[in-house]
Amino acid sequence: MERIKVLVVDDETQITRVLRTALSVQAYDVRTANDGEMALEIMKDWSPNLIITDLAMPNMNGVQLCRRVRTISAVPIIVLSVRNQEAQKIEALDAGADDYVTKPFSMNELLARVRANLRRLPKAESTVPETIAVGDFVIDLATRSVSVKGKEVRLTPKEFDLLVYMAQHPHRVIQHRSLLSAIWGDNSTEQPEYLRVFVGQLRKKVEPNPAEPIYVLTDRWVGYRFEPGGQAS
Repeated sequence: MERIKVLVVDDETQITRVLRTALSVQAYDVRTANDGEMALEIMKDWSPNLIITDLAMPNMNGVQLCRRVRTISAVPIIVLSVRNQEAQKIEALDAGADDYVTKPFSMNELLARVRANLRRLPKAESTVPETIAVGDFVIDLATRSVSVKGKEVRLTPKEFDLLVYMAQHPHRVIQHRSLLSAIWGDNSTEQPEYLRVFVGQLRKKVEPNPAEPIYVLTDRWVGYRFEPGGQAS
């Protein structure tokens, strides 16, 4: 059985060494790069199932790497950030990153995030392509494509997962914890900043006017409600 491939990108040799060891012990096939340019070179003939990348690196930083990877692949990306990189972390999520871990982090936390993101990968044995057609939305689960009123919308993997989950539960308030658990796993239920970022990004792409949403509605302090036909509530 082919091992799951993980690409670790960080200019700190100690970090890449520690992550290579920890991930290898978990039976992952690991390769490392010291910046974004080297990572892209590796990806020319080696397709990772997941990427872990630092944000601050020479030549090509983590945000730039996310943008480049998203032009060629939907592979899950976890970014590593320090506490004072809040703006850059949000920029990375907007550029296509799926998750983040703040340094210093516990290895158990990182491994849990790796497992959670890998669970979102399409299964090789998946059967007939499914389509969710609801209201103004057509969502193709096989090609991971979305159209709103006939216009194609390009979403990052986590934005897509969030939309799919909401489209599967239209016209009802979905609590923050339920959304976090469904999309990022049980370890993320206490981190509502995930939702604020991704709901904001999703609205920018699917709403006619993100400042006055008609599809992804907020139920203050409780959660979000998806109205696929754009009905005001």
